[in-house]
Amino acid sequence: MLLNYIKISFRNLVRNKAYTAINVLGLALGMSCGILIFTLVTHHLSFDNFHPNRDRIYRFVTEQKRETTSYASSVPSPLGKAFRNDYTFGENVARIFTATDILITVKDGRDLRKFKEEEGVAFAESAFFDLFNFPFLAGDPGTALTEPNTAILTERMARKYFGTANPINKTLRVDNKIDLRITGVLKDLPANTDRQTEIFISYVTLKQFNEWLASDDAWGGMTSGMQCFVRLRPGVSPEQVERVLPAYVEKYRPNSKNVHHYHLQALADIHFNAQYGGVMTKTNLWVLALIGLFLIITACVNFINLATAQAINRAKEVGVRKALGSLRGQLFWQFIAETGLITVVAMLLAVLGSQLALPFVNDWFQSGMRIDFLANWQLTAFTGLLVVVVTFFSGSYPGLILARFQPVVALKGKLSQQSIGGFNTRRTLIVTQFAISQMLIIGVIIIASQMRFAQQSDLGFDKEAVVMVPIASESKLQTQHTIQNRFSRLAGVKRVALCQAAPASDNNWNTSPRYDNRSEDESFSINVRAADDQYTSLFGLQLVAGRNIYPADTVREFLVNETFAKKLNLNKAQEVIGKVISLNGDRLKGPIVGVVRDFHNLSFHEDISAVCIASATEQYSYYAVKINLANARTTLAGLEKVWTETHPDQIFEYQFLDEQIAEFYETEALMLKLIQAFAAIALFIGCLGLYGLVSFMAAQKTKEIGIRKVLGSSTGQIVWIFVNEFSRLILIAFVVAAPIAWYAMNAWLKNFEYKIDLGIGVFALAILGTFVVAMLTIGYRAVSAALMNPINALRTE
Repeated sequence: MLLNYIKISFRNLVRNKAYTAINVLGLALGMSCGILIFTLVTHHLSFDNFHPNRDRIYRFVTEQKRETTSYASSVPSPLGKAFRNDYTFGENVARIFTATDILITVKDGRDLRKFKEEEGVAFAESAFFDLFNFPFLAGDPGTALTEPNTAILTERMARKYFGTANPINKTLRVDNKIDLRITGVLKDLPANTDRQTEIFISYVTLKQFNEWLASDDAWGGMTSGMQCFVRLRPGVSPEQVERVLPAYVEKYRPNSKNVHHYHLQALADIHFNAQYGGVMTKTNLWVLALIGLFLIITACVNFINLATAQAINRAKEVGVRKALGSLRGQLFWQFIAETGLITVVAMLLAVLGSQLALPFVNDWFQSGMRIDFLANWQLTAFTGLLVVVVTFFSGSYPGLILARFQPVVALKGKLSQQSIGGFNTRRTLIVTQFAISQMLIIGVIIIASQMRFAQQSDLGFDKEAVVMVPIASESKLQTQHTIQNRFSRLAGVKRVALCQAAPASDNNWNTSPRYDNRSEDESFSINVRAADDQYTSLFGLQLVAGRNIYPADTVREFLVNETFAKKLNLNKAQEVIGKVISLNGDRLKGPIVGVVRDFHNLSFHEDISAVCIASATEQYSYYAVKINLANARTTLAGLEKVWTETHPDQIFEYQFLDEQIAEFYETEALMLKLIQAFAAIALFIGCLGLYGLVSFMAAQKTKEIGIRKVLGSSTGQIVWIFVNEFSRLILIAFVVAAPIAWYAMNAWLKNFEYKIDLGIGVFALAILGTFVVAMLTIGYRAVSAALMNPINALRTE
């Protein structure tokens, strides 16, 4: 019986090629998105789930309370050692410090090969590899990182540096100052871990890299790369540990205005908690999963719509079957078999489509996801379940309609629209389809508008034609000034400044200021921008009071912004001129000589901070170079030549400032790409259904169209019959979609301190765009029907 169902189904589908093609394409697109989104969601949910006893692994994090509360995934570097020595709560405690953008040099005979590692290196205590499951291929995990100047590499990095040779006991150099001996090789890190660093250096070597950070007395500050992990003993709760942690604040930071609260963060929370630097929130995952579900529903709705519309063409077939004794159940399962056949073919195309699209998704997410049905039983189960669910969800309603036809009425061909589900059912389905499409389109417009607003708004400084060139590691101040002068003499270079970072940057140094020799630090933090006297003119920062700082090689005087004065509750910014401020525990001290107009020192997600600018030369990280874009290629080549002549052992790099600022919104840019793709797919599936329904409607109205043309109706009047029917449905869909989209996008915009207004223009653009695409779809088929010869139309009976 099953083979008979399949054989008959195959014949019916071949006979109705257009109907079959539309349904297969629509379902394939929807299910392809479903497979990709399922792969993405399960990939992120699997992060760091391969470590033994992972439910007992926690990371120490810091909640900082000044004027406002901020969160850091790091802790003061001595905390891990102190906790290990003072308490027995931890079965294992390990500190690890990650430094990014590190130069690695490897001597190969007479040649010196240079590599710039964006993920950098990690100074790790040997206990780290007892805590986490990163297997060794060579070397002893217990001793590989116990001695100074030792390191372990992943297998991939070992091949990169040493080829097929045995890397054990070979050497490499870090930042042209630390020589390391390789003592172990790790198995390549899996794609589903947040640990991306592939070079691990013994923690005792940290003193050579950053003596302050390696000190047991470095309780006064934190750096983002310093993290500490603990595996609690069985039976120990995180609440027990957190009750003893305030003792470290009382002992080592009793008078700090930057009040620390140390907490434990579960390993399972690290990947998803945006407060502490998580890369993918669970909210975003569920939003993606919901979009995937919507797309599958849209494809299924398309199928139901077309199947119910097509049912009238099969009335005589059903009548004959019923007259010959077919039962309702047999007719129902016959249609389910047809639907199943379409779904299986669509699934095969969906698997192929998802494989072709996966490299683009991996590129967008910077991930290493794979679609492997043999290795991933969850994906295999999902696709099998998807075929079953789509088959029954799409096929049940049309199957029931076909099965309930009255044989006499069916054989006479007198079926009414109501007997095949009625226009109201199909109208509801069309409204559902286009409501989903319009919600996604509104999302695209709002996200794109906010991105454009962030990129085109006045940031309070000039970001155009500025090239940021990193200062070479271990570069002396005299060398920096030499390169600065040589850069300045190049044709096409307008100005050069030495600085820690651009005015807007995620490279931030925050500290508590003490104003006018007061007895205590202020309750707010200040964002320090280390820079020379050329900084303000290069970036076009405007002075509203006082003067610029004078050239200096040490901190002698300060510029502050207007927000600094506002936070001090002063009436005029000029009142701070001549007042002394102290930073970083009185290590930096000097008078305020000028006030600059407020500029955005962070992304639009955050409010403008109190900022100061001073010549803290030890913090300089970049040459900011203002160039003439007309000669950009020649100028960049000149910069590289000067650099290479001065630092032949280092790699020349640069980045345009506007590209750096765009990195603030990488998550939003990714979300925009995804929703653009999903909105286009949803709209395309909806238009496929529209085309099919208009084609069916045209076939049903062939005689009516012929009569109207004979009686003098114009092409436009006939086209209006079709347009009028579907335009009302699209308007109803918009009425349903607009409030839901407004609520969702208003919630999304709350993540920004500076944002667009949700005006009526956004929604008008969405409905207009949908109308244009839908009317083109309807119009093409409707015009074809309207231009048909009326004589041929009247002969169709």
